[in-house]
Amino acid sequence: MYTITKQKVLEEIEQSLEGKKRVYIVGCGTCATMCHTGGKAEVLEMKQKLEEMDKIVTGWMVIPTACDSLTKEALAEEAEAISKADALLVMTCAFGVQMVARHGNRVVIPALDTLFLGMEDLPGSFSEVCTQCGDCVLAWTGGICPVTACPKGLLDGPCGGSKEGKCEVDPSKDCAWVLIYQKLKSEGRLDEMRKYRGPKNYLLMTRPRKYVCHEKTAEDL
Repeated sequence: MYTITKQKVLEEIEQSLEGKKRVYIVGCGTCATMCHTGGKAEVLEMKQKLEEMDKIVTGWMVIPTACDSLTKEALAEEAEAISKADALLVMTCAFGVQMVARHGNRVVIPALDTLFLGMEDLPGSFSEVCTQCGDCVLAWTGGICPVTACPKGLLDGPCGGSKEGKCEVDPSKDCAWVLIYQKLKSEGRLDEMRKYRGPKNYLLMTRPRKYVCHEKTAEDL
């Protein structure tokens, strides 16, 4: 599973850096590297573009996983070069940007737009597979998520616009509920489609969300 990103247009990055002469660049060695939006090659390319804008790049690094807690240590190791910068240009997903902002003491500028959490279909091609709705239905949909795979997020079968197994919104794609039907049929579980399901709890998708996975006890300390 990867966080899929795309690089912002250079004009937007330039506007965000207006008044910032000295810049430090941060990339990510995981998802952004996979997407070719913030790996070493992209960071060095951005360095060249910034210098062409008459910016001074005080340094750069590619953090192995920018959204990880070890980001704090990585920033500390580069403290001297970062202290010379007016801003940090962060070529990571939004999680990484926020992690850098949390542990840094400089203006943080995102260079990427975060699109979705996805899985690689083909080299360089990614598809969204989970919207993190907090109320998973995969047990009765054959492991295919209608909340994500169906543009309308329908939970009770295909819409009236589905035609010849194709999606009304995008006819080039298979209807999510046709795929669910075929999967359940192959598993001998078509009875799952006949069962009544209560309303989905969309309150679980309210923002921002927080969940404590494990309460610490005295024994943990």
